[in-house]
This record gives sequence, structure tokens and C-alpha cells, in this order.
Amino acid sequence: MQFEVWAPQTGRVALRLNDTAYEMTRDPAPDRAGWWVAEAPAADGDRYGFLLDDGSRPLPDPRGRRLPDGPDGLSAVIDFTPLHPDTPSPRVPLQDAVLYELHVGTFTPEGTFDAAVARLPHLTALGVTHVELMPVCPFPGRHGWGYDGVAPWAVHEPYGGPAGLARFVDAAHAAGLGVVLDVVHNHLGPSGNHLPAFGPYFTDTHHTPWGAAVNLDAPGSDEVRAYFIGSALAWLRDYRIDGLRLDAVHALADGRALTFLEELAAAVDGLAAETARPLFLIAESDQCDPRTTTPRGAGGLGLHAQWNDDFHHALHCALTGESQGYYADFAVAPVAALAKTLTRAFFHDGTWSSFRGRTHGRPVDRRRTPAHRFVGYTQTHDQIGNRAQGDRLSATLSPGLLACAATLTLTGPFVPMLFMGEEWGADTPWQYFTDHPDPELAEAVRTGRRREFAAHGWKEEEIPDPQDPATRDRSCLDWDEPERAGHVRLLEWYRTLVALRRGHPDLRDPDLGAVRVAYDEERRWLTFRRGDVRVAVNLSAEPVTIALGRNGVRVLAAWEPVEQPGGDGRIHVPGESAVVLGP
Repeated sequence: MQFEVWAPQTGRVALRLNDTAYEMTRDPAPDRAGWWVAEAPAADGDRYGFLLDDGSRPLPDPRGRRLPDGPDGLSAVIDFTPLHPDTPSPRVPLQDAVLYELHVGTFTPEGTFDAAVARLPHLTALGVTHVELMPVCPFPGRHGWGYDGVAPWAVHEPYGGPAGLARFVDAAHAAGLGVVLDVVHNHLGPSGNHLPAFGPYFTDTHHTPWGAAVNLDAPGSDEVRAYFIGSALAWLRDYRIDGLRLDAVHALADGRALTFLEELAAAVDGLAAETARPLFLIAESDQCDPRTTTPRGAGGLGLHAQWNDDFHHALHCALTGESQGYYADFAVAPVAALAKTLTRAFFHDGTWSSFRGRTHGRPVDRRRTPAHRFVGYTQTHDQIGNRAQGDRLSATLSPGLLACAATLTLTGPFVPMLFMGEEWGADTPWQYFTDHPDPELAEAVRTGRRREFAAHGWKEEEIPDPQDPATRDRSCLDWDEPERAGHVRLLEWYRTLVALRRGHPDLRDPDLGAVRVAYDEERRWLTFRRGDVRVAVNLSAEPVTIALGRNGVRVLAAWEPVEQPGGDGRIHVPGESAVVLGP
């Protein structure tokens, strides 16, 4: 078996395989500068690492696919042949998708891939098309969000490791569900990161909120870019995953003419053509820049979709009345802000952002940009977990307002995404939790979290301790809830809305320019049209009468009982309720 590693600044490299050391030699190929190679007999499960210069401790392989003992342990040889999922993916295009974001470690109390598989029937009954897994790369400790991963080619062993992920993907595909994986290319975690010992994976040329930036444009960046692109393709190829969500792409500092994101998108498109599978990339970006998803031939980056935080912020303000931080601009006239995002995607499209202290964003060309370039959501891991107490909307909103939120997300123009438990109004919070073995890092995280929210008026004792195991335990879904009174009705509403979206082509129409909205800011109602489908939402506690603009429609679904529209096309909508109408 051939072993290889990129270590351009090292004078000597040795392979430690089980208890034997093998000297490695420089690869003589002119396009392989900095690469070291060695041949050695190896079998599935054998442990190995690399000794750099005169180091006495072998380090794990940066491209290692399995870390049985965690990020500080040795890598393990893995044979992917028996792990390949047997069941083909359902091949649902992004335009028709309904995404479901889940965290493996809290989706079930067990926190494993196999335990999550047992809950897939719930998702198929809900009607979603894709499961979006939060990051599964290894990180120190057992429990965490996953965004502190340090081995972008491997799978967190407590979740089930590579074999567990392969079983999950195979089971999801067999259930008719696609799988999307959240990956992090903008930084690595603060503990267990051994990449700097091997080469210039990071650069002081740029700085990020996490320290030195990943080296995407300084000397040595060709190999660093290939490292992360290779990792991305490996998830799609070796595990048959159907798409990737790219974390915080705005934090990828890259000054090269051909950007990393363009190069990654082209590589994924190439793999999609090679395998005849509809692979896609979804970006998280706070730049409100339509060029993120504009095709490369038209001067864009060529990613396939991006999260739309502006839609979330407008909806959140309209539902809750909150106005702190980045909600401030949306809270001035939240129903109008919601109407703008439903028709133009971005609220900030060259407008003043008080949170940033400058103008922000760029307009979307509604004639040329399909609606499925944007993902819309009511809640996400960020928008819940980054609150002081990790409280969901269900902690403060009435069932009626939760139903309104679901209606706007699932019948709106964007690709809808749900956050686990949202569909039944879960009472469990989703809090920020960590499990850092390093006591100094653990205390720094604990103190930093409390200091951050103390600046916003929270008392120290009110902020959950991220390191306390109880914080993670509180964040696990309670699977008895979907059968309990108070949750059953909301779950059925979600199922109804998902079925309507899948059954009515107008609700999947990509023509963003065809969406028509009317609203009343003072009376807090909004209605929009998508083809022959009308949606009316009343966010106030008082009933309202709304003119639909035409007759000849009937009620397809209603949260509260309503009469059919009269001959004048007017409908009476109860307080905190939503109605979907069709021809």
C-alpha cells in the first residue's frame, strides 16, 4: 500500500505503521513538490502516523479517513469498498427539495448515526426530501456542535465513525431521502489541529474571528486548496452524499483571480457530470451578494444556493417583535421587510445596515435568478443556539404563530429548511455545548460565553455552562413529544404544508419575479400569490378580512376553520392563523 503526505518544509519524514517505522522519500514528480511517499504492507484497521524531522511522536495523517482515538491519536487504514452505500440516492433536484437540518449528537439521546437511522421514518412521514447533517468531522471530546472539527477528511468516532456514516447514508437513500453534509473550510478548531506541523495550511496574511486564516492565496496555497477540495469531493464520492452546505464562506479570505469557491464548484459540477448525480453546494454567506450563486459563465461563483438570513430576520421580527443587534433594521417595519424578502430575496440589497454601520448587499435580478438559489427557514442551529439560553420560537410563541411561520417558510418561494424538532414545536432548547478535554480551553469558552451575554444584560448564572454535560442533555430532542397534546396538531400542519408543496407545482415555481405580495403593516397581515396558489397569513390576534384579488379559489388548508372566500374574493382569517388557497 502506498502512503503519502505533503510536508514541504520538512527535511525528513518517516511512516510509523503499527510498531514499525518506514523511511519516506520525496516524490520525484515535478508537480509533486513537497510530497513524501512510502510503500508498506497494511490492512484495514492498521494504525499509522507520520514522524516529522526528529519528532518522537507520530502525528495523524492530515488526509486520514479515520481517527479511532480522536484527533490526537493515530490514523487508521480504511477500506471503503464494503462501506459504499448500496442504495442509489433519490436524485431530487434542489428546486423540489425540502431540507431538514439535524445534529447527530442531539437528534437522539444516544447521539449516534445508528440511533438517527431509527428515526428516519418520522422524516419520511413528514415529507422532507433531504437530511442536512451538521458537521461530523472529529473534534476533541465527545459532544459539541461540530464546528470545531480538526480533521476535514474523517468522521467523529463517537457518532459511529466512517462505517456509521455510510450506514446512515445508505438507510436515508433507502428511505427516499437525500443527504446534505455541513462542512467547514474557513477554520479548524483550537484543539487537536496538527496541520501547521505539516505545512503552510494557515497564513498571517489574513485574520479571521478564529485567528490566522486558512491559506487560500499565499505561497503554498495550491496544495491547501487541493486539500479542502479533495475533502469535499471525498464526502460526495466515497459516502455518496448528495450535497454540501459550506459554513460561513464570507470568512474565506481569498484574493486570487480564480477563487477557491469557484474552483470547488467546478470540481463538484465535474463530479456530478461524471457520476450522473445532481450534486449541489449551498453556501452560508452574510454578504447578501447574488454573485455567490450566479453561474460561473455569467461572472458568478457558481454555487447552487445560499442560506437567506434576511428572510429569517424579517420573519423573526414579525413574529417576536425583537429588535436587538442585527434585527434592528428589520424591526422598523417587519411585515414590509418580510414582503420585500419574499419578492426580492434580500432585504439588504444596497441599503443601510445599522448593525454594520454601512450600506450592505446587492440587488437580486429577479428575472434571471431562480428562487431555488435561496434557502428559507424559520429557525436554524445558529439562530437558536447562539441565543443566550438556546430558546426556540416555541418557548414564547403561540401555536398559531408557529403555524404562520411554517406556512410562510413551506409555501414561500425559497427552498425550505426545517430545524430538527421545529415541526412539532419542541419544548427542548438547543443550547451551546462543548466537551473540551483541555481545562484551560474549557474555562476560556465558559468565561467567554458568559462575558459575551453579560454585555447584553444577562446575569452570569442565567447562561448555561457549555462544558456541563447537562447542557447537551437538555438539547436532545424528546421523542415522546410528537405524540403529546399540544404538539400533534402542529406536526400535522407541517405534514400538510409539505404535502401541498410537493403536490402543487406552483409552490415550486422558480420564477421569483412572479411572486406577488400584499400586506398591511398596522393590521399585521400578509398575502402572496404563487401561480394559482394564494397564501394568507394573519399575525395579529384579531381576525382580519383580506381581499385576495380574485375569486374562483377554494381553501386547501387552514390552521383555524375558515369559510370559503365569497364571490368578491374576500376571505375572513382568524387571529394568528394562516390559509392556503388554490383553484
